Amino acid sequence: MKKLDRESLRDSLRTQLWPVPLIAVVLAVALGQFMPFLDHIIDGKLSPLVSGFLFGGGPEAGRSLLETIASSMITVTSLTFSLTVVTLQLASSQFSPRLLRTFTSDRFVHNTLALFLATFSYALTVLRSIRVETSAGSGFVPELAVTLAFLLTLASVVGLVLFLAHLARQIRVETMLRDVHRESDHTLDRIFPRDRRPAGRTQPPVSPGATITIDTSGFLLGIGRGTVLAAAKKADAFVMVDSIPGDSLMYGMPFARAWALDGSPLEASRLAGLQGDLNDAARIGFERTSTQDVAFGLQQLLDVTNKALSPGVNDPTTAVHALSHVSAVLCAVGRRSTGPETLQDDDGRPRVVLTYPTATQLLDLAMDQVLTYAFSDPRTAARTLQILEEVFTTASPDSIDDLRPALLRQARRCRAAIEASDLEDSIRAQLLDTIDELEQTHA
Repeated sequence: MKKLDRESLRDSLRTQLWPVPLIAVVLAVALGQFMPFLDHIIDGKLSPLVSGFLFGGGPEAGRSLLETIASSMITVTSLTFSLTVVTLQLASSQFSPRLLRTFTSDRFVHNTLALFLATFSYALTVLRSIRVETSAGSGFVPELAVTLAFLLTLASVVGLVLFLAHLARQIRVETMLRDVHRESDHTLDRIFPRDRRPAGRTQPPVSPGATITIDTSGFLLGIGRGTVLAAAKKADAFVMVDSIPGDSLMYGMPFARAWALDGSPLEASRLAGLQGDLNDAARIGFERTSTQDVAFGLQQLLDVTNKALSPGVNDPTTAVHALSHVSAVLCAVGRRSTGPETLQDDDGRPRVVLTYPTATQLLDLAMDQVLTYAFSDPRTAARTLQILEEVFTTASPDSIDDLRPALLRQARRCRAAIEASDLEDSIRAQLLDTIDELEQTHA
């Protein structure tokens, strides 16, 4: 079992439906135990004005009210969960299965389920404290507790109305694209912060280096920076992690290399310890996440684009909107320092090189998929050419020199795709003129 750092644990909990409702149920049960106790303490001590706002019925009325609340809330919770599942199925089939993480991390859904389940649990807990008057003792109705149950029910009704409105908004493709775009921006801020300096050209020693293999299969979700740096210092070695977060790794495949600080091969004993420590630093899972995977958000946007352009859907308007978000992400990448990150020890010596994608690699990822489908429709073809122009225009001076050859290469690929397309001659000529202008301006 891999150790999860704080960032990965937060992401894991954020994308699960159960943590917030479970906490709410525990708190509701505790509150349901405390409120009748508080009623015992203040029984008969409240002013008539305050008592007038509290529940004034007898034990039978209290039981009936709480039973009604409990039965209705479990029904409403089932309805809410069913609607959520239907929304997940719709997003998965019509847009992309990768979008499910966006829905399961929706705080509004978490909080709504938590409110409903908390009201249900609270009503059941308070119901246990109501006693009917018998020869053995007087009856007891916790007025404060029953009143609070009534207020929680009113809050649940409001929550249901707001949840339905929220759900109707969330299933819109524009909302989904916006959420993925925001998550991509957050990932860029974590991996490629705006104040990140260009990585130094840290080259591995001339010798091949010792190979570090992975001890499980799955996607590389990320590398614990502190853990891998501590492992390199412990082994007194220089480590280069060759795999990028998001790569699919198979058991026994190499994912990193290591050298002694002087560039010589590592001893067998040091290599064995480093092997285990680096595997502890690598987080492997069967579902890609956005924690360190810079390309994951971009891939989600491309999935929506490709699905919209498929013959079964044929929705070029959605594709154009998705391409706008793809362009925004690529422009944000072009304004940052990308590529590998070098971790240094306390003495300033390079110890670890973590591999992250460059702006050119992310541009190629986007264009490789868009070129396959986008040039069958004039709107998506024109929007694809705009992506190149926008990245050219907004790239930072530090990035444009590396990006320019890739952008011009993609422009040539677009030219070939347009010439081979079935578009009308006039539209084809207009698109080719756009490429000519772009190449002349930025060559």
